[in-house]
Amino acid sequence: MSNSNAIDWKSIFSLSSILYTVFGVFSALVALQGFMIPNHFLDGGITGISILMEEVFHIPFSISLIIFNLPFLYLGYRKIGKTFSVNALFAVLLLAALMTFITFPQVTSDKVLIAVFGGLFIGLGIGLVIRGGGVIDGLEIIAHYTNKKIGFSTSEIIMSFNSLLFIGAAFEFGIETAMYSILVYYTAMKTSDYVVDGFEEFTALTIISRECEEVKSVIVNDFGKAITVYKGERGYLPSSFKVKHDCDIVMTIVTRIEIHRIKETIKVIDPNAFFYVQRIKEVKGGVGKHNNMEH
Repeated sequence: MSNSNAIDWKSIFSLSSILYTVFGVFSALVALQGFMIPNHFLDGGITGISILMEEVFHIPFSISLIIFNLPFLYLGYRKIGKTFSVNALFAVLLLAALMTFITFPQVTSDKVLIAVFGGLFIGLGIGLVIRGGGVIDGLEIIAHYTNKKIGFSTSEIIMSFNSLLFIGAAFEFGIETAMYSILVYYTAMKTSDYVVDGFEEFTALTIISRECEEVKSVIVNDFGKAITVYKGERGYLPSSFKVKHDCDIVMTIVTRIEIHRIKETIKVIDPNAFFYVQRIKEVKGGVGKHNNMEH
């Protein structure tokens, strides 16, 4: 990741960035005060450890949130850029301030509702803040940095950290609460993924077919999708390794709603067509969400 040399104040003070951050922090506030903290439920990461520190050592949540995010803010400054670190600092301080000066009433004491809606609101908050250019939980950046130092993957580091956190919750609050906290974390993770990546979940569909010209025509003219064509070779079967043929490899970007219809149509053209599907985190360039997208 490249380091940014200057702070982009225009980006920081843009209306969209401010709205995403403010609504995200408020959503996190609802989750924490309305569902999680009164019922001793944890999330993963820095948010979870801040709740645990308040419950065990009576250190205010807001202080723990700032202190435990300081390494992240420093690494964000060093590894990602100044603009990102300023956005993150603003989000963390805003959440800490709201947690200190605003009281939101407890919504429910039903454990399933707490786990589901607490996770939903905290995940929504995390996702919106990320969309605004910042973050309220720095564990993933810390994990990325540690990955380079000790050789463990980001997933392994996050899983190890959260496992220790939930074990601590089990000792302090009981195994049942710890199990519900895992559900909170899972719900939050899935919700934040949807908010950050979008609900359309773009997918790369790749087709290799003998009837490649007809396949191209159907995708472009019937479904209105742009395509990319790679030149390749097919064949190389175990029983006839030396037999090969030139072919066109057709790739297009579709949503999960479109993918089934396109595959079924192509199967009519060529029942032996070969497909493979890859999920894409993000689509940029061209007109990504419209039919006339150019690759």
